[in-house]
Amino acid sequence: MTAKDPRDPADPDDLADLTFRRPNESDHPRVVDVIDDWWGDRRMRHLLPRLWFELFSGTSWIVERPDGGLAGFVIAFLSQDDPATGYVHMIAAEPNLRRRGLGRSLYERAFADLGARGATRVRAVTWPGNRTSIAFHRALGFRVDDGPGTQRLYGTPAHPDHDGPDEDRVVFSRDL
Repeated sequence: MTAKDPRDPADPDDLADLTFRRPNESDHPRVVDVIDDWWGDRRMRHLLPRLWFELFSGTSWIVERPDGGLAGFVIAFLSQDDPATGYVHMIAAEPNLRRRGLGRSLYERAFADLGARGATRVRAVTWPGNRTSIAFHRALGFRVDDGPGTQRLYGTPAHPDHDGPDEDRVVFSRDL
């Protein structure tokens, strides 16, 4: 028998023991407790205040292991100003569960939720130095905005100071 290459996408059955559900306010502390660690010790918790769990649960998901431990999450919403646009604010999978299709499955659920509410496209952003995130989004069919105002940062078209001074971002969009 040949060992499976860990870089190969996992069989969808690998996710069979995970539970997908809507987040609620009580999930906030457990998510912010792991978020910085899941992002390689980058300070991220300030980007996820409790309001995301209070007001956006209808387009967001939590994933749990059989023991109830957190396996992943996606926080998404429909734009109030442009109802044809959905936005994924944050998505994460527990590092030991990556490359198994969990992130794709979370995005597919968000796409379905947003599409059912009238969205025809989804946007997301990432830091231009996060090559893993850029490759992941591209593999899901997201396009990188390379239009006016972008510069090549870390080898990728990005918007300098997009989220404030020194907060550069790659801006993605994907049609549903």
